[in-house]
Amino acid sequence: MVLGFVLYGIKAPDGKDAAGTPACPGAAATAARLKPLVHGEIAALGVAPRPKPLPELSFDTPEGTKASLADFKGRTVLLNLWATWCVPCRQEMPALDRLQGLRGSKDFAVVAVNIDTTRLDRPKAFWQEIGIKNLALYTDNSASVFQTLKQAGKVIGLPTTILVGKDGCEIGSMAGPAQWDSQDALALIDAIQG
Repeated sequence: MVLGFVLYGIKAPDGKDAAGTPACPGAAATAARLKPLVHGEIAALGVAPRPKPLPELSFDTPEGTKASLADFKGRTVLLNLWATWCVPCRQEMPALDRLQGLRGSKDFAVVAVNIDTTRLDRPKAFWQEIGIKNLALYTDNSASVFQTLKQAGKVIGLPTTILVGKDGCEIGSMAGPAQWDSQDALALIDAIQG
């Protein structure tokens, strides 16, 4: 008598592998751990059910050199896309600045990327006007970061914020503004770091 065994992988209800992608081994566990913390001021944050790496994204540093999201690998990043003509973006920027001041470290960074394509003096003037102290002014005056994320189905408008794990994988995303220095947001960031 011959016995045959078939090994089946665990599948999610939609038929895809439940563990996430091989490139994001820890991100799925992090996302699951954070899900209960998504409420209150950050209730609109959608936690990624199957974290995946983000596409290559590059932008300019305040010094005028090129940087990429990959340069932040090893740190949790709150990537925020904004523009000076976007009223909700302008309203949430002070909270992002305070979050960077409260939690910015070698393990966490708020990376706010301005995507204005005209009147390129406006972002710096706006930051001076509202007294930004903790954020670096990253810019992409071609808006290619926005277009790349739009093609990947990650963004539809501004502001858009993506929580990126230390491995470069998306943990969650939010369309629209949030109070990023609220106790809800701080507890979420602390849970990632803890």
